[in-house]
Amino acid sequence: MAATEMPELRTEVACTFCLKPASDVETVVAGAGVYICNECVALCAELIATKPAAGGMPSLPWEERISDDELLALLPRVAATGAQVDRRLTLAVRQARLRGITWTRIGGALGVTRQSAWERFSGED
Repeated sequence: MAATEMPELRTEVACTFCLKPASDVETVVAGAGVYICNECVALCAELIATKPAAGGMPSLPWEERISDDELLALLPRVAATGAQVDRRLTLAVRQARLRGITWTRIGGALGVTRQSAWERFSGED
């Protein structure tokens, strides 16, 4: 594989928060394996402006108030977000390999062994 060649794992990017595809929103900003659309940024800004900051993990009280059916409908959305993050992680690992970074260093960065990193990301059997 040439140094500039990237394996094709790309699918249409979607907002990690609302899962709207990039084609359905004005702007999508990329983070470390996640994406956020302009609509979710606006909602976040509104929430931050109207609610005082609290320390620790943000509370998600709506999860306790939604029905079982709504909670079940949420599961595939969360799974889709996880799949998008996994695709981005695989692309980042492949880019690291194209740069000549060893499996030992990649595994160390991920908190796994060299062998575990290779098994998960090498694409070899």
